[in-house]
Amino acid sequence: MSRCHREGLRRRLQVAGLHGRRPVKKPLVSLKNRKARVKWAKQHLSWGPQEWANHIWSDESKFNLFGTDGIQWIRRSIGSRYAPQYQCPTVKHGGGSVMVWGCFCDTSMGPLKKIVKTMDRYVYKDILENTMRPWARANLGRSWVFQQDNDPKHTSSHVANWFRRRRVDLLGWPRQSPDLNPIEHMWEELERRLKGVRASNANQKFVQLEAAWKSIPMTVVQTLLDSMPRRCQAVIDAKGYPTKY
Repeated sequence: MSRCHREGLRRRLQVAGLHGRRPVKKPLVSLKNRKARVKWAKQHLSWGPQEWANHIWSDESKFNLFGTDGIQWIRRSIGSRYAPQYQCPTVKHGGGSVMVWGCFCDTSMGPLKKIVKTMDRYVYKDILENTMRPWARANLGRSWVFQQDNDPKHTSSHVANWFRRRRVDLLGWPRQSPDLNPIEHMWEELERRLKGVRASNANQKFVQLEAAWKSIPMTVVQTLLDSMPRRCQAVIDAKGYPTKY
């Protein structure tokens, strides 16, 4: 195709509202997992506040001490590239990061735990035993359901045995489904609350994270839980493929 023809085709596509854009990056979901996602979404589509009561949502997340992992954009005037207000400070070796584990339910923000060592099945079981369970029993009594994703350390026999011994009810969870877990957006909320706040070391960063975590109002929790029917419907409409959530 000649350049002239390509330009003409591009103009016609633009007139039709089809503009060239970079595709959204989403994980490849297998057919088996897509079917499981749709099945789960249909089973929970009609669930409301009563059904989701006493469910504990959990996950781990990493927070950088300095900046973000993504591309940042700014608007500035010509000739002001090196003005301090338009610079993104960096430190040698990337500045490090802090890994945390957190949870919440419909009535309370749960604990935020700093992960010091490598997060393996032993560290995870220790968090469940000494951080999650005491909080859950103090705030939810003996009747609650725990949610976790299918990370290998979460589903290991070592952890599975702990769940059985402690008689913890688990929420069945489809693989490759971060878009169904409201805690993913809770991490984004936490990131927003610390935007522009700098930390000089990992301990200071965790103190900031924990304070911001505890300050998140229950209205945010309710908004996220209220989104569950929409999340389920989005998965159904997408036939199990990743959604905007």
